[in-house]
Amino acid sequence: MAEYIIDCDSKILGRLASKVAKMLLNGDSVVLVNAEKAVISGHVDDIVENYKQKVEFKDKANPEHSPYVSRRPDLLVKRIIRGMLPFKKTKGKLAYKRLKVFMGLPKQYQGKQLYSLPVKTKKDVIEKSISILELSRKLGYNR
Repeated sequence: MAEYIIDCDSKILGRLASKVAKMLLNGDSVVLVNAEKAVISGHVDDIVENYKQKVEFKDKANPEHSPYVSRRPDLLVKRIIRGMLPFKKTKGKLAYKRLKVFMGLPKQYQGKQLYSLPVKTKKDVIEKSISILELSRKLGYNR
């Protein structure tokens, strides 16, 4: 199958993630670069509050068994795409293994052709938006 290298710069994350999930389920390998530059559209305060609830959720009975949601931008994008895959089934797990997400552009992918998905960008949306890097910093990521 084919390997696609996709630049996430100023792309709407939900639309990008759904297209990437479909490509993964079709058997293609997908590499996302500049993941921290993808954006989520909507009211910034609502988005931050929603993700803070997910990150800070603790099980009352046993806090050690609580779900872990990463604050790192590339892992956050990877987790969002995982939510669009049937991860509990074998085909979903195999599809998830074909996904690689990077912050920035790694050396091994420099000079290679970047594939452009036809999804809306930040400029096409009237609403306000927040980048994944800004969201991660508001959640406590500090690098």
